[in-house]
Amino acid sequence: MAEQPTAPACAPTTNPVPGASASGTSRAPQTAQVPQAARVPRVLSIAGTDPSGGAGIQADLKSIAASGGYGMCVTTSLVAQNTCGVREVFTPPLEFLTAQLAAVFDDVTVDAVKIGMLGDADTIRTVRTWLSEHPVPVVVLDPVMIASSGDRLLQAEAEQALRDLVPLVNVITPNIPELAVLCQKEPAQTFDEAHEQAANLAAATGTTVIVKGGHLCGQDAGNTAVFPDGTCAHVRTPRLDSRNTHGTGCSLSSSLATRLGVELLQHAEAAGHAAGQQSVLTSEDTHRALQWSTRWLHESIAAGAGLQVGSGEGHGPVDHAARARRLEAAASAYPWHHLLATTDSEGNTLDGTSPERLLPVSPVPAGEAVVKPAGPWTAALWAAGGETWHQILDLPFVRALGDGTLDEDLFAFYLDQDALYLRDYSRALATLSARADTAQAQVHWAAGAHEAIAAESQLHEGWLANRARLGGPSPITMGYTNFLRASAAGDDYVVGAAAVLPCYWLYEEVGAVLSSQNHADHPYAEWLSMYGGEEFAAEVARSLAEVERAFEAASPDQRVRAARAYLSACVYEREFFDQAHRALR
Repeated sequence: MAEQPTAPACAPTTNPVPGASASGTSRAPQTAQVPQAARVPRVLSIAGTDPSGGAGIQADLKSIAASGGYGMCVTTSLVAQNTCGVREVFTPPLEFLTAQLAAVFDDVTVDAVKIGMLGDADTIRTVRTWLSEHPVPVVVLDPVMIASSGDRLLQAEAEQALRDLVPLVNVITPNIPELAVLCQKEPAQTFDEAHEQAANLAAATGTTVIVKGGHLCGQDAGNTAVFPDGTCAHVRTPRLDSRNTHGTGCSLSSSLATRLGVELLQHAEAAGHAAGQQSVLTSEDTHRALQWSTRWLHESIAAGAGLQVGSGEGHGPVDHAARARRLEAAASAYPWHHLLATTDSEGNTLDGTSPERLLPVSPVPAGEAVVKPAGPWTAALWAAGGETWHQILDLPFVRALGDGTLDEDLFAFYLDQDALYLRDYSRALATLSARADTAQAQVHWAAGAHEAIAAESQLHEGWLANRARLGGPSPITMGYTNFLRASAAGDDYVVGAAAVLPCYWLYEEVGAVLSSQNHADHPYAEWLSMYGGEEFAAEVARSLAEVERAFEAASPDQRVRAARAYLSACVYEREFFDQAHRALR
């Protein structure tokens, strides 16, 4: 299938040497150890406030919770700010900062720390001294030195104090201007320049440096972990045109601290570590944590405008709970709406006596299909599936697949499940072929069955040949294939034909939409060419003609059940595309 996506020039590997510390420096554990059974990291944010909720400790606590941790906070500065900027800063006495730290550490085992706004040199030194005397397994530093506007937030003395703090932390997450200040260089203009600066800083301090692509240009706005040994691991993510970027640095760093805490706790559980033993973060751990946090933040930024927080004059916050709400909706056990609908919006009974009385029309217009419906019945199916169709196009997986920023591990997950799907899809098509009432239909479905199993074999021999496999179908893959085989074998012929149609039609439409972004160097050019090409479009047209014929010959009751099967398969298609992102742990 598709070739492996190319990484930035500085990233020779996305699988750095296992066993290497993420910071290059081992950190002693706290006196009180994480219980073996604990799965939720306890994460402390040491940072300033944001009363509008988008940045600072408010954003940190949301990010920690969204990333699977228990959040705590120690306040370094009280900041009067909103989406338009900072108005005033009040720094509490150092004695109160120390009292806050003591209150937390005296009572709670801290698994990870995120450090944000420290404000001045004395505060930096106080935090440095405290963490030196109370070591924590994971420390992530967000060096709040330069605002996105370019304003300097620290005086020269404080900047040097912050440089002295860097060797004591595991990971540092500077923006491009902050990276330049730390390296005493001009701000980088490309990933290669930023990677070079980060590599020098990582080698000098023993701390892993995260290069954040948001301030750079280009389609890929992803993040790179640059390790002290010179290796790096890049996480791709498509650039978004959004003003909802307030607090992104805070959110990424606190999420990363949490996911690193998750990695360490999983190590401890797997090894059955007793009290006094310590797991060490590997480069692979950091890469996995960065993957999770980058993808989660991308989705949060994309959904941020929906919060409608702020006047619109500044930069709004991200939606930290977007992923959680998406997964909550996906986990709902309530029957799909189209299975319950008996009347349309005007109260007409959906009895299948005409295309107009087949299914409720989608509240979101489907638009014009590239492969046109074969008649009024398939036109009614297309119109009813409009909302689901647009949801598919808006999935992070599909958008990243189109612009080429989709990470290989997500595409590999998809292909692994696709191979399992195609095996059973071929069986469903073979069943339809055996049940078809015309020689033409029999030949068509049999040819489709052959192509599906041939594609499955190609996946095994090509892309998946030398890659680790999951070993079995996901719940979504299993549910979808069981539904298709049951519809083809256990229901009327028209129901089975309608159920298998979306795999043809929607794949062609996705391929056609995304093919406009295809080019010779596109990492997934082969996939886009296959599903957006003329040969596959012809197969789709033949499938549409056969489904149209089957609907015309069916009874009204059969048509209703077939239409519902079609929409159910559309929903399964959406879930199938989305499942790689859901599999993030």
